[in-house]
Amino acid sequence: MILTLSLIGGVITVVWLLVTRLPMPGAHPTAPASLEMPVGAVAAAVTMGSGWVAVVTTDNRILIFGADGKFWQDIAVTPPAN
Repeated sequence: MILTLSLIGGVITVVWLLVTRLPMPGAHPTAPASLEMPVGAVAAAVTMGSGWVAVVTTDNRILIFGADGKFWQDIAVTPPAN
């Protein structure tokens, strides 16, 4: 009897966790079809937020784009001196 009740409680807990923790459809950011990269910029990493995309380039810059792929901002990254 106790084993049956604990099994039922465990199944209910797992189902509840799956329903409350899984992301809702459409809740993740979407990538634009294309980005207007500056001439000579080579992407090394990409990250997305709500309404923006950031591209880290091989020449130590972070390029910020809007959700439509239009260029917003260029941030220069200065590596620390050794």
